[in-house]
This record gives sequence, structure tokens and C-alpha cells, in this order.
Amino acid sequence: MMSVRSSQRASSFVSRSALALLLATGMLGSAGCGHEAHATPPPPSTQEVAQQVSAEAAAAVTAAPAAPAPVPATFDVADLAQRVTPMVVNITTTQKVAGGPGYGGIDPFEFFFGPRGGGGGERAPRAPERQMARTALGTGFIIDPEGFIVTNAHVIEGADDVKVRLADEREFGADVVGRDTKLDLALLKLRGASGLPVAALGSSEALRVGEHVLAVGNPFGLGHTVTLGIVSAKARSIGAGPYDDFIQTDASINPGNSGGPLFNWKGEVIGINTAIRAGANGIGFATPVDALRDILPQLREKGHVERGKLGLLFQPLTADLGKAFGMDTPKGALVSDLEPGGAAARAGIKPGDIVVAVNGTPIHHAEDLPRKVARHAPGTTIKVSLLRSGKPLEVTAKLDQLGDSDGEDLDAKPTRGQKSPAATNKYGFQFSDLAGGGVRVDRVTDSESELSPGDVLLEVNGAPVRDAKALDAALAKMKPGTVAAFKVRRGKITRFAALPIK
Repeated sequence: MMSVRSSQRASSFVSRSALALLLATGMLGSAGCGHEAHATPPPPSTQEVAQQVSAEAAAAVTAAPAAPAPVPATFDVADLAQRVTPMVVNITTTQKVAGGPGYGGIDPFEFFFGPRGGGGGERAPRAPERQMARTALGTGFIIDPEGFIVTNAHVIEGADDVKVRLADEREFGADVVGRDTKLDLALLKLRGASGLPVAALGSSEALRVGEHVLAVGNPFGLGHTVTLGIVSAKARSIGAGPYDDFIQTDASINPGNSGGPLFNWKGEVIGINTAIRAGANGIGFATPVDALRDILPQLREKGHVERGKLGLLFQPLTADLGKAFGMDTPKGALVSDLEPGGAAARAGIKPGDIVVAVNGTPIHHAEDLPRKVARHAPGTTIKVSLLRSGKPLEVTAKLDQLGDSDGEDLDAKPTRGQKSPAATNKYGFQFSDLAGGGVRVDRVTDSESELSPGDVLLEVNGAPVRDAKALDAALAKMKPGTVAAFKVRRGKITRFAALPIK
């Protein structure tokens, strides 16, 4: 659509052009005479000239490049804070701990005058220990008008009493309905509350890096405090657990903000503030609200969360391992070992397979696999897309139940070998025959090697390793620039390690 000003310019251009053409044609007509004058076609009318110029002007406007889309106006932060603050609560927990008489378990008399009872006789009996109260602070938000509150599990860990204060200064006692330590989430229920304002749950999947977010919480016990920032990154892994998938934000988060909501500009909760980076400024982490959605029904009905288990160990694909398995871009999770009789084994998955999708959802990073699997309940049948020897394969697996002590992943970073004196071969490690068959790594000279002393080499490029002589012959056949893939037993764990051939 043309603007008013550009329309006026086009109209003026048409008028001037029409006038110029009209004068030119009039001058030509008056200059001609006799026979030649009668052979000249009659000049176009003023209306025809105007129409022609208008068409040319319209074509020029149409051909001009489109203007960039306008940037949306900044939302009203004060209005947003006013709308969402009533949905946020401050949490104070009390835990009873054993303490001695006096202050902090110290008997004031003995502190100043020494042991009771005086000159060398038996000590007088000490006063009985008393219970001391330890308090902790946190934040939460209301998800139900009857008083259901979401917070972090670590906020109410070990609490004997939980008090919740609303934005209007009303205070309620609260009971713990359910908790999930793997995601560090908990559900509380206020006693005697009703008709409370409820926070809407948004979508963390739809959240984009760079979007504005508002954190509301109880930092250092200061009460309702709002801080503004943006989404700095998504899918952050910080080593907090097997399902790390944090939203990173620069909105200021401090002790006491734990369990508080992270709002988008629409006033929807898109994350639960969970962790901060020690010593860092402007780096906080929030659990995505989609993870809360997955477990909320179970927390409310059962008080705990039951997750499905695929029954395998996996590891990330390094650039060298990806090359060894014939991948230009290493993506997915490399299966390193299987639980005997587990869901993966029953489905026909094998060590060396690369899981690239679950139910059609791509596995871009190895850490995605346990999160995708754990979203399904035990007994659910899922489709697992694999790469086996470079060829695509799809299998179905009926999930088992994940126990509290079960873990799906392997240490993400390969253990580096310790530097030793020069080895006698070009591969950067020394090896020898293992009693009973196989080959053991004795010494590693390359500090960047994925092998470690004591590793037992089971396979190389999918072929069993019988003895040191056979291994040396297999490596000698490989061309420089290629990568050998070892299947390695390290303690009780089986994994893969890459060895670039130089």
C-alpha cells in the first residue's frame, strides 16, 4: 500500500509529465505545414497522456523493493509486572535440626569457664540437646485457584513446615503434594485457600532466543521483586541431572528466586527459575515449562513421577567418532551398551547403533535422548530411528519403568589418557595380550587420546579383537587420515573410542 506522501509525489509527477508532453506535442503540431503536416498522426489527448504516465509510475512503484517489516513496539513492563505479581508467592520453609544447649550447640558456661563440675571431679551432666529451627527461602507460582503451587524440589527439601505468603500479604500453611527430584520440581497445596489468581502456562518450545522475559521472585528474602532480561540460550546442559534442558537468561536471579516463574511478554510462564552460575553475572537457568506440563498430572495424582526406560547406555558422537562411523556431521546418540533383556535389547538395538530420532523427533545431541524417552510412561511403545553401518533402520520398543537409581547416559566427555614416556608404535599407545583373550591398553602417550591405561579393546571397526598381533595387523591396513572405532570396556562400562590414524 502506498503512503499518502508517496501518493502525492506520484500525482505531482503525473501532472508535470502530462503538462510537458502536452506542450511538446502542441509545439510539434504548430511547426508542421502543408502535406507533411497532414501525414503526422494527431497528438494524444491529455487524458491518454495522463493514463500512460500513471501506468509507468505505478509500475515503478511496484518494482521498488519492499520495505522491511516494522519492529513490534516494546511491551509495557510495568503493566506486565502489575498483572503477574499476584500469581507469585514467597515460600519460607522450616527444618528442625538437633542442637546443643545455648547458642548453636555450644554451652555458654563451658565456652567461658571450661567444663562444668570444677576441680577434676566427674563432669556435671550436660543439659539435654534442644531442637533448633533452620529456615530457607524460595518462590513459587499459583497454577490452580484452589491453591496449588509450583516451586523447586530443593526449596522444600527436608522441610518440616512450609509457609506461603501471597502478594496481598495473606499467609497460608502448605502441604507437599508431590515432588520430582530429577527435574527439581515440586507441587504444594495451600490449606484453606480458594479463588486465587492463576498463572497461565505458555510454551517453552515456541520460545525464541532474544525474547524478553520477566522474572519475579523473593531474592534474599526481599519479597516480590521483578527483573527484566532476555532469553540468552535454550537447551543448556549444566550437569544438574540426566534431563538437563535449561533456558538461559540474563534476567537477574539470586538465592530466593528458586521456584519462581519466568514470564514471557504475554504474561505466560515459560520457565521455572532453578539455578545460577556461581561467580557469574547475568547468567541464570530456568527449567522449561513444557517439562512441567509433562509431569504435572502425575505429581497431582501420584505424588511422584514414573518414567519410561529404554535400557541402554549411550555416548556423544565426537567429530572423530562420527568420521569413524561414516557421518559427515555427527548427530545423534551412539549406543555403547545394553541392559540385558531391557527394552532396547528386546527391540533389536545393538551397540554401535546411532539413535537419530524418537517418534520422529530428531536427536540432535546425545543429551536429547533421555529427555525424549523419559517423556513417555512405562509400557509405552515408541519408534526409534537408527543408523546401523550407515544405513537407516526403524524399530519399536516397549519401555520399561525407570528406577530412582537408573541412569540412561554415560559420562559425556571421554577420559583422556595420561602422558607417558614414548611408546614403541605410531598409534600413541602401547598394548598387550590379555589373559583369556583380548587386548589391554598398557600405556598412552597422546594426551588427546580417548583411550586410557587399563582399557580392554573388544572390537575395532566392528571386528572382534583377538590378540595384540591381530590388532596391529588391522591398524596397519588402515590409511592415514582415517579413524578407527574401538569398542572398549572400561571397568564395568562399555563405550566407544576413536583413534585417528596418522
